[in-house]
Parts: sequence; structure tokens; C-alpha cells
Amino acid sequence: MSTHDPAVTYGSYLRVDDLLALQSPRSAEHDEILFIVIHQVYELWFKELLHEFDRVMRLLRDDDPVRAQHTLKRILTILKVLVAQVDILETMTPLEFLTFRNRLEAASGFQSDQFRQLEFVMGRKSRGAIERFPEGSRARTALQERWDAPTLWDAFLQYLKREGYDVPDEQLTRDVTAAIEPSPDVQALLIDVYRKDPENSELCERLVDLDEGIQEWRYRHVKMVERTIGTKPGTGGSSGAQYLRTTLGQNAFPDLWAIRARL
Repeated sequence: MSTHDPAVTYGSYLRVDDLLALQSPRSAEHDEILFIVIHQVYELWFKELLHEFDRVMRLLRDDDPVRAQHTLKRILTILKVLVAQVDILETMTPLEFLTFRNRLEAASGFQSDQFRQLEFVMGRKSRGAIERFPEGSRARTALQERWDAPTLWDAFLQYLKREGYDVPDEQLTRDVTAAIEPSPDVQALLIDVYRKDPENSELCERLVDLDEGIQEWRYRHVKMVERTIGTKPGTGGSSGAQYLRTTLGQNAFPDLWAIRARL
């Protein structure tokens, strides 16, 4: 008798039965299953984005800008899918959402630790985001690790230093938990990159694309919330669209935007 495991199937490899058992609507309302599926898919994409961001930073540390750019292109493509999913959510009218909204109780997208991890990778870190989760929980542990780790921008500056650019020491040794602030010295060397270094200027442009892609997703998310609940408070006690609007127009990599008028 063979001691080998049964042949791997589509269903067993993807654990389809487990996956399909994860949707547990709290009402009999038709649109609640759509709401659950969309947000579960978002969490899966967030997991993949974090996986890809870690790869980009690893490739930059390995001085492999070509594959880093390729991975950034994948991230940008995933972001377009995230935006497209908003189109699906917007097929649900405000009245249809209201049929099950009260059953969400304190649940809110504000509690997505994976999205907060993405923000941390991009340099927008917050102790409050960590402290929302219980000590010892998976979410808090993951956020603390991202809090302590260098951001994508830090990995990029370290890469430029190894490429021979005069990145200021205070930038290379900065507090990685602090917000990324504009630096005239960094802007000067970035202008040099754009004028003399086509390969690395392309890498810079992919970072700008990334910044823009994140902002596009934020904008569509805000408009979807406004379209669905207007100015009502969000679930879980958040201020809803009012809070989300405060996140718009904040550039993750301010130096790459500041140099536009000087090129």
C-alpha cells in the first residue's frame, strides 16, 4: 500500500472548502455576502502587498534595482485591482447597506491591521494603531515589527548611498518610526539622479507611481464611503468619511514630489 499522501487537487491545494466556509453573514440580507467577500478579498490582497513590499526592500538591499522595479510594477497592478473593487461595492445602494449595517456593531475597516502595516511600510506610523490591538495578539505583534523596521523610503536611501550618492548621514540614521520629512539635500541628489542616471530615475518614477496609486485608492475609498453613508459616523465609532478625508493628499515620499518644479 502506498504511504504517499493523496494526489494534490485544486480544492485541497487552495483549501476551497475552508475558504467557502469563512463567510458568515449576520443577517439574511442579500448584499451582506457581497460586503463580506469584498472585504475578505481586500485582506488577502493586503497580505500579498506586504509580501511584495518585503521583497522590494530585500531586492534594494541586494542592489537589484531591475527586479525591484518589476516587483513594484506588480504592486501597482494590485493597487489597480483594489480600486476596481470599489466599483463593485458601489453597486450596493445606501439603502441596501443600511439593511445590515447595524449588525456590524463595532466592526470597522479602521481595525484592519494589515492596512496599517502597509501604512507603516510607506512611512506613516502611529502608536495609536498598535495600541488598538490586545497585547500578544497577532495584529499587535505584526504592527510592532513594522514599527521597529525601516520603511521602503529608508531602504531606497540606503540603496542610493551604495550607488555612490551623497545621502546625508542624518537621513541614513534617522528614527525610522518618525514621519518622512522633506530634505533639501536629498532633493538635490534626486535631481542629480534624474539628470544623469536613467536606471535609477526609473526606480524613482516607480516610487512616485506607488505613492500616486495609494492616494488613488484612498480617494476612491473616501468617495465610496461618502456615497454610501454620507456624513454619518463610521462603524466602530470612527468619524467615517470625515476622518478618511484627512488622509488625502499626503505624499509618502515628499522629496520625489518637491523636485518636480526643478527638473
